[in-house]
Amino acid sequence: MKIEELSNSVFYPLKTWTDESTGNWNMLIGISFVLLIVGVILIYVFYKKMGAADERTIQISLKGALIMLYGVILCDIIFPKEYMWQIFFLFKYSLAFIASGIYLAFRYKKDFLN
Repeated sequence: MKIEELSNSVFYPLKTWTDESTGNWNMLIGISFVLLIVGVILIYVFYKKMGAADERTIQISLKGALIMLYGVILCDIIFPKEYMWQIFFLFKYSLAFIASGIYLAFRYKKDFLN
């Protein structure tokens, strides 16, 4: 089974659900914007908490950006490209920002609070 067939079998029920009413479509857009805002705030807060750039914080920042890149690439592979690409575009960056923010939170707790 190819990745495209697998992603279509997973995400096609979501497409049919959103096609049922505009309320479902708007709810999906709202959820994706909330996730995007949460991810951006999470990243911003931990970048500010880490402080000025030095040898240690630059490495942590670069690793966070790498995790964000991996998240975008993984979502590009998984999400379908034939339908609902705007919604999946939002979810792609939302998940990438949240993954990077979680990494920054763990590194902040490990390196700065001990």
